[in-house]
Amino acid sequence: MLKNHPKGLMVLFFTEMWERFGYYLMLGIFYLYMTDAPGGGGMGLPLEKAADIVGTYLALVYLTPFIGGLLADRILGYRLAIFLGGGLMAAGYLGLALPGWTAFWISLLLIILGNGFFKPNISTLVGNLYSSDQFRGLKDSGYNIFYMGINIGAFVCNFVAAYLRNNYGWGYAFAAAGIGMIIGLVWFAGGQKSVRDVDVRKPQKAEDMPLLRIFAIVLLPAVVFGVIGWLLPGNIFSSDSTDAFILGSIPVVVFYFSLWWRASKEDKSSIAALLSIFGVVIIFWAIFHQNGSALTIWAENYTDRRLPRWVEPIADKLGMVEKVSVYPQEVNLNGQDAMPIGEPHLGIGADPYFKNVPQQEWPSQGESLKLISTEIFQSVNPFFVVFLTPVAVAFFALLRRARKEPSTPGKIGWGLFITALSTLVMVGAVFASQNGAQKSSPGWLIGTYAIITVGELFLSPMGLSLVSKLSPPRLTALMMGGWFLATSLGNKLSGVLASLWNMYEHKSLFFLINFTGAMFAAIAIFAMLKWLRRVVQEHSEAS
Repeated sequence: MLKNHPKGLMVLFFTEMWERFGYYLMLGIFYLYMTDAPGGGGMGLPLEKAADIVGTYLALVYLTPFIGGLLADRILGYRLAIFLGGGLMAAGYLGLALPGWTAFWISLLLIILGNGFFKPNISTLVGNLYSSDQFRGLKDSGYNIFYMGINIGAFVCNFVAAYLRNNYGWGYAFAAAGIGMIIGLVWFAGGQKSVRDVDVRKPQKAEDMPLLRIFAIVLLPAVVFGVIGWLLPGNIFSSDSTDAFILGSIPVVVFYFSLWWRASKEDKSSIAALLSIFGVVIIFWAIFHQNGSALTIWAENYTDRRLPRWVEPIADKLGMVEKVSVYPQEVNLNGQDAMPIGEPHLGIGADPYFKNVPQQEWPSQGESLKLISTEIFQSVNPFFVVFLTPVAVAFFALLRRARKEPSTPGKIGWGLFITALSTLVMVGAVFASQNGAQKSSPGWLIGTYAIITVGELFLSPMGLSLVSKLSPPRLTALMMGGWFLATSLGNKLSGVLASLWNMYEHKSLFFLINFTGAMFAAIAIFAMLKWLRRVVQEHSEAS
């Protein structure tokens, strides 16, 4: 699978693997940490507030690649930007290990800025490896292989997170994310010989906006709009953070449209095609990144997480088990034993997991129930990515030899269609559990992740490949930032949707809305497919 690819791919593969190890380790426990009780080391936030913070974080962490890509294209170069971004992220993850709100907010800021420098530029270097005629036809499969590296890190990290947070506490888990990022930077430093030659910045053209002007008419207004959104009385959308993000994004979105407006005739069609793709894939990310919010809620409260007896000792030693009890160890109010309040038969301090567990299955007083840690479900999707990537690469190679391989935009359209199907599995889970009145089988979540993974493999690495193929060479990292801007908007939308979870009395409606959105996006891509294929073909012939 690797013998025909450039040597630098493995340098970038393992660098990205370790970076994603840290990123997804943090993301896998982020919601759980914020909603955990202060007595357990968490922050004690309500569901809606935690979901809003997750969505805002995911939005901002993919908004800053616009800045990182721009600065790399114009000033820093791609390798220096990667080192800078990785260092900031490592500091942010280590900072989350410290207690208190000040360390929390500063650390999130460092991670958000760091990802902006790291993410678009390592993806750009991957594309640059395939710029010669020798490798150009392998670009799609190269991004598939690179994407597998992302998901090896995402798969392993949740087991590490579960072990550390169950045995030592939240801080140790966050610190492990920082250590992973440092390992990635060390690996990248050792592989410079293989990637140095593709760190090439292209000269600017007359129609390109000067850097200082971009900061003056895009970034400064974005900050001002964001502050206005935060301070507006009431809410235009769902929360102050959402108002701030949406309004702050407007100048950046306008800037990307101005790239098309100001572009030369030779660049206009390719930029228009990319902007069209960016607009549609927002829906994909809005659904996909509910794995850190809505699907985590389902895993935490609605999924049967009990382990078979023979698995318990193994999982316990690996730190993958959390223990929950119906009865608090010691609860005393005014010298009297606490009486059950709230949910029928549930005492003060009882774990909410038992809300939909039959009383005859509760553990006795003084005993606990052993459950698989919620964040382990976050490893299901990356496991399927690692497992299915060789299958996808071989499948597309087979179609290529038969001259039946879909175009890159066609793959993205099929990815959105398959993503829509994945949401119907969760509709089935809702009905099978009688709308959450009883625990659902973990097979529903696993099935959802399996199907959406296939959609992801058709869409996400293909999107990166398409940006690399169609971007004017001097704007490649900036257009990568545009891809991540679309990701950012989708991520924020995922948080907005998840924060409305409690509004839906029947949870099937929540997942049916996701289905409708994904199908609409798929139809939009297929409607543009003839035009998109023509643009890709013309651009390939011209390059």
